[in-house]
Amino acid sequence: MLEDTIARLFAPPKGILAMDGSPATLDKRLAARGIEATEANRRRYRELLLTTPDIERYISGAIFHEETLRQTLSDGTPFAEAARARGILVGLKVDQGLAPSPFNPKEEVTRGLGGLRERLQEAKQRWGIRFAKWRGVYRIDLEEGLPTPEDIFIDSVELAQYARVCVEEGIVPMVEPEVLMDGVHSIEESARVHREVWSEVVTQLTAREVPLSTVILKASMVVAGSEFPGGPASSQTVAVETVSALTDTLPPELGGVAFLSGGQTSEYATANLNEIAKRGPHQWPVSFSFARALHAPVMERWGGNDAFWEEAQEVFLHRAQMAALARLGRYSEQCERVPENPECAV
Repeated sequence: MLEDTIARLFAPPKGILAMDGSPATLDKRLAARGIEATEANRRRYRELLLTTPDIERYISGAIFHEETLRQTLSDGTPFAEAARARGILVGLKVDQGLAPSPFNPKEEVTRGLGGLRERLQEAKQRWGIRFAKWRGVYRIDLEEGLPTPEDIFIDSVELAQYARVCVEEGIVPMVEPEVLMDGVHSIEESARVHREVWSEVVTQLTAREVPLSTVILKASMVVAGSEFPGGPASSQTVAVETVSALTDTLPPELGGVAFLSGGQTSEYATANLNEIAKRGPHQWPVSFSFARALHAPVMERWGGNDAFWEEAQEVFLHRAQMAALARLGRYSEQCERVPENPECAV
């Protein structure tokens, strides 16, 4: 069952849509575009995504927030049911956000282990979720000495504990130890922290006897800090550093690696994924689980005005197509400009 779920999530050329932003996060993104931050507009935006024609060609799974599970399409169909009807597996973000670390108030640790098993059982029974996600965050700040070994250890232990409960409940765990790109650090410093974080996560998963073949790593790419004086690295450099760090730390039996986009632009994240894919075949399936790289241009085009509904859906389909091409190592600037070119067919 778990291996079947992973196989479906990683079926080429598809990837996983991250639409699990909390109400507060989604409200912030709506407001930034002049859209009234309301539950109705959050629901409407999610409907726009899930009803995009042909999106199932490029999307195999969607990560929901708990609010999304309880929402419906305009015709009353629950979002989870609508996704499943198109062959899109439903996942759920089950962590409950961040809190200050007990060791260092400048760091944050993830909450949510309390009541986790019961929440998973309800979501599986009521809405048919097949996988779940838990996110830890690691901020790089050399002057402050961040992330500390204690922070890496605590978050890795919680990721492993969460994964163990998921497996026991027949749900695929997606572990997301995100190394934030905020900061002035170099790509070499990012690579060092990624190695430390991924190594500790694997250690803790193994210590709790979580079968690694049932685990998806939602991985940040190894990129320079967003304020690094030298600017962003080339996609070729990002790919070299990312693949090297992954290969050095992850065992071949891992279920798969799905990359997040973080604060990258849509085109940069897609180009980076493309270069990573071109350096394959890898020891594990490699795909995408983008949020911002898929959402930002869609929300911008929609703007809360349903007169642009179909145009926004076309933007979403285009970005998903580009990510699918990148997963195959076939993305190009020409496909960005002329996606209907036969060479860009997926």
